[in-house]
Amino acid sequence: MAKEFDVCVIGSGPGGYVAAIRASQLGFKTGIVEKGNLGGVCLNIGCIPTKALLRSAEVFESIEHASDYGVTVKEYSADFEGMIKRSRKVADKMSKGVQFLMKANKVEVLKGKGVFKSAKELSVQDNDGKETESVKAKHFIIATGARPRELPNIKIDGELVISSEKAMQLEKQPDKLVVIGAGAIGVEFAYFYNTIGTEVIIVELQDTLVPVEDADIGKELGKIYKKKGINIYTGSTVEKVEKKGKGVKVTVKTSDGEETVEADKVLSAVGVTGNVEEIGLDEAGVDHEKGAIKVDKSTYQTSADNIYAIGDVIGAPWLAHKASHEAIVCVEKLAGQKPHPINYNNIPGCTYCEPQIASVGYTEQQAKDEGFDIKVGKFPFSASGKAAGLGHEEGFVKVIFDAKYGEWLGCHMIGSHVTELIAEAVVARDLETTGHEIISAVHPHPTMSEAVMEAAAEAYGEGVHLGSKPKK
Repeated sequence: MAKEFDVCVIGSGPGGYVAAIRASQLGFKTGIVEKGNLGGVCLNIGCIPTKALLRSAEVFESIEHASDYGVTVKEYSADFEGMIKRSRKVADKMSKGVQFLMKANKVEVLKGKGVFKSAKELSVQDNDGKETESVKAKHFIIATGARPRELPNIKIDGELVISSEKAMQLEKQPDKLVVIGAGAIGVEFAYFYNTIGTEVIIVELQDTLVPVEDADIGKELGKIYKKKGINIYTGSTVEKVEKKGKGVKVTVKTSDGEETVEADKVLSAVGVTGNVEEIGLDEAGVDHEKGAIKVDKSTYQTSADNIYAIGDVIGAPWLAHKASHEAIVCVEKLAGQKPHPINYNNIPGCTYCEPQIASVGYTEQQAKDEGFDIKVGKFPFSASGKAAGLGHEEGFVKVIFDAKYGEWLGCHMIGSHVTELIAEAVVARDLETTGHEIISAVHPHPTMSEAVMEAAAEAYGEGVHLGSKPKK
């Protein structure tokens, strides 16, 4: 006999487990189906363990520069195995935390892969494809997430050509690593491995690193990475990867012709695609295209009346916090509430390399393309007393305002731990705060956050710390 729920969630990542908890809180009898560890990619093989690795790299880098701070460290080394173990320990702790939340909120966990038999019924299957449970629900929420995308000519074999999942769990540190793709995943792993002594080469199709960011951010990161000794090929593609001995030979096509690079491993970090295959979407009448389920962005309803989808499986931006917010809106709509709709132009993006990158809203080019008359202000951390004291003077804050009404169109940061600063811009934009209101809001001194106010002042020609001439 099939188990029956008001709401059944498929997938337990930041979208799925949040949807399940909120549904239970609102009085729905709720079940969640998960084939792996609770927490999905983010908690187990994504956001959380990578941040643990990056923190290890930051600590190592700080020790390398200890003498700059008047501290003498005679002996130190990078314990690669220890870093990996710590990362896995952090991930395991967070996954157990989700297990606790499921029990505390009376969400029934069904272990296995969810495959639709129809729009009304789901089969829960084990690794061999054998049905272990049958589930009926008034509402299904698909939160199956995404996986690394493969280039047609470069298949991920898990040995020589690896994905991010393997990159965070290697048994041995590679001496030389080629990273294909300079998005968030690519530059984060490039930073980690370069910092602990691996020779790193980045190959990126676009003209700058982190190409989805404001062009000034990508250019700045490129300069910093080159100083760190990372070899960067922009405007370039990897044509083929061939096995050579115990490593690989990589053919890179640049504007000047082809070059070959030898390495131990290749990390393919060229984006993700939604997990839409082999879950019975066609049987359920759920439309999908190019690795993403089609939904109504106000309700997250699919083409099937009682089936909804959230998170990475519905497409960009592929961000954990976006998935969690979609979960809340989706479930509260089901409960008859009127949640605030998500403004997809006000979702912050964060990249946790060092220096970190954080942004929200329009880039300068996007603002111009939309026809705005803009005011742009930039404040370098080299002029920040707090940044100088921390020994992290690289980077800047860049702000973009509409010249006519003062609307805060965009904010872009690169610097030490700027991911902790971007929330100010998100909240301010949500509240329709103007540039002059940011300038008049007293920011504490000395802090990194002052740079936000200083950048706004620069946009309006009111800055006092850069010697800039007033703007008319």
